[in-house]
Amino acid sequence: QVQLVESGGGLAQAGGSLGLSCAVSRRTLSSYAMGWFRQAPGKEREFVAAISRSGGSLYYADGLKGRFIISRDNAKNTVSLQMNSLKPEETAVYYCAAKQSSNPNYVYTAIREYEYWGQGTQVTVSS
Repeated sequence: QVQLVESGGGLAQAGGSLGLSCAVSRRTLSSYAMGWFRQAPGKEREFVAAISRSGGSLYYADGLKGRFIISRDNAKNTVSLQMNSLKPEETAVYYCAAKQSSNPNYVYTAIREYEYWGQGTQVTVSS
């Protein structure tokens, strides 16, 4: 069983920045590809960013590359999401997710592909 705990959410002004962190209970984090998703009120959960097991492959949802940065530290069992130039429409609950992967360079973008999820952290961007 893998447990994920997000932290770092809160309130930011439009144009500001926030950093999210996901602590993973599993000692072999390097066996898992990781992703971040978000769900705004009244909307479906959507993909934000993904990182491969090795950290060598990254993928972002349209419009986020250059503003959001996903990273991982397998030694510390953490995955991070740095969010810059935030917009009010990006107010949402942000979720960390993990998928056991046999390929060190694959990234995954579909919700159904992920096996483990955190409880989410609220990000509110004021205008």
